[in-house]
Amino acid sequence: MLDKYTGIFLFSVFIASCAQVMLKTSAGKERANYIQEYINPWVIGAYIILFISTILTIIAFRRVELKYGPILESSGYIFILLLSRIFFNEKATHNKMAGIALIIAGICLFGT
Repeated sequence: MLDKYTGIFLFSVFIASCAQVMLKTSAGKERANYIQEYINPWVIGAYIILFISTILTIIAFRRVELKYGPILESSGYIFILLLSRIFFNEKATHNKMAGIALIIAGICLFGT
């Protein structure tokens, strides 16, 4: 299962997670008016990255079996946990760590 297309898929999930972090960063900033909340470099950049992520996912599905899509997509929760810790100093609680452990177990169990 681990080949070039699986790597493309995982990279797609990673950059989508980065785009979500960018959107959260933008949401935390005060804007002068309603339009600037949606039209600013952070939001536009995040949507461009999400578009690229979508294209990469389509490319990856050329060789990745459809049944592996949800399994690989669930790695986004792991990426978000790590990125939130790095950029927002959010704590990884016991419940979050238990959830991540279940996700990793599911990836290992159903990904084979």
